[in-house]
Amino acid sequence: MNVTEFPADPAGFPDVAASFMLAGPVGKLEVTTDIAEPTDARRGVAVICHPLTSEGGSMHNKVVTMAERALRESGLDTVRFNFREAGNSEGSYDKGRGEREDLAAVVAWARRVRPHDALWLAGFSFGSYVSIAQAVPLRVDALISIAPPVGRWDFSTVAMPTCPWLIVQGEADEVVEPQAVFDWVDALEHKPELVRIPETSHFFHRRLMDLRGAIKHAVRGWLPPARQA
Repeated sequence: MNVTEFPADPAGFPDVAASFMLAGPVGKLEVTTDIAEPTDARRGVAVICHPLTSEGGSMHNKVVTMAERALRESGLDTVRFNFREAGNSEGSYDKGRGEREDLAAVVAWARRVRPHDALWLAGFSFGSYVSIAQAVPLRVDALISIAPPVGRWDFSTVAMPTCPWLIVQGEADEVVEPQAVFDWVDALEHKPELVRIPETSHFFHRRLMDLRGAIKHAVRGWLPPARQA
């Protein structure tokens, strides 16, 4: 995919795949945007969060890029970004606190350039924790959580969202305990849609296409109106 380089925050949402630096809370954040095919396009933008920076996570993680593809193929324009210290983003890893502020800054930009669009969040692993924690404060319209790190991060003080919410969990996850996720989901007052994928590891080795299909199938009924309608 050809990506156009912008030196800084573009005035509007780019009409081609683009990469640029966006002002963040403690420095510049590296951002990449992609657009849906015009025939599929919906009035919505999905912001996608990557796994743990301190363990090498970035917006180029294969689970993140597959989630991006699934949402773009569903008609949403997409935004991926690197949390502070990942890739070319400035600042230092902040154990989930500052990363929430990073996400808020990216969402603020997306809403500024697309004020009438639905705003979705998605995240993988640590990115799921950050996006779940910010779903209520940022008033998002839908949420996709892939392998949320229940037991590794404290969700007890996080306000749980009531928007449409999909959780995808591999049953052979070696990083996040699958049963801990299932028990947590069972205890939630507002039940998200849970998709369990058998024989699937944390990074969805050889099951990425199953992840793509699970996302596209689940969100079909949540999609905003066509962009040209």
